[in-house]
Amino acid sequence: MLLLALDTATPAVTVALHDGTDVIASSSQVDARRHGELLLPAVDRVLAEAGLALEAVTGIVVGVGPGPYTGLRVGLMTADTFGLALGVPVHGVCTLDGLAYAADIEKGPFVVATDARRKEVYWATYADSRTRLTDPAVDRPADIAERVAGLPAVGAGALLYPDTFPHALEPEHVSAAALAALAAERLAAGEELPVPRPLYLRRPDAQVPKNYKVVTPK
Repeated sequence: MLLLALDTATPAVTVALHDGTDVIASSSQVDARRHGELLLPAVDRVLAEAGLALEAVTGIVVGVGPGPYTGLRVGLMTADTFGLALGVPVHGVCTLDGLAYAADIEKGPFVVATDARRKEVYWATYADSRTRLTDPAVDRPADIAERVAGLPAVGAGALLYPDTFPHALEPEHVSAAALAALAAERLAAGEELPVPRPLYLRRPDAQVPKNYKVVTPK
C-alpha cells in the first residue's frame, strides 16, 4: 500500500505519503489564497522526500471538507485526476475526521470546528478521535453555544471564537498525514471509505444575478 493523501478544505495545503504502516513523507503550508499554486509542488516535494515516483502510488486519499468551494475543489479535482491517470482508487475522508484523529483524544465528547468564514464554523461532535457523533454542519458559533457548552474543541474555528469554545485544543489545521493514517487504518480494517464528493454545506458565493437579461443578438 502506498497512499497519497491531500487536503485543501482549510487554509492548509497539505500532502502526505503513507505506506500502510506509517507516514513516510509530508508537507503542509498555510495559505488560504494559493491552494492551486501550492498543491502540485507539495506533491512533488513529498515524492522526492520519499524517493518514489508517482506511479508507485496505489491509492489516493482526499479531504472532502466541509470547506469553502474554491479551495475544496482544488484538492478534489487533483485527486480525481491522479486517480484517473494512475488507474487507482480515490478515497474520500471528512476533513473534520482528520482533525479529530490528529487530536488523539481517547475519550470525549469533544468538538471539531474549522473556519467557514462569514462568521460561521464547520463543526461536528465526536465520542473519541475515531468516532463522529453528528453530521458535519455549518452554523454561527453563538447559535450552537448551548449544544457545545463545556466541551473541548479542536481546530481553527475554536480558536477564532473563544466565547463559544473556551477550551480550544491543537491542532489548528488538518494535516494530510492524519488523513492518510486514518484512511490506512480504516482500509486495513476492511472498511469502505466514502466516494470523494465535496461537503460544501452551502451554496457558492458566485451566483447568476436575479432578473438576468440576455443581451446576445437574436
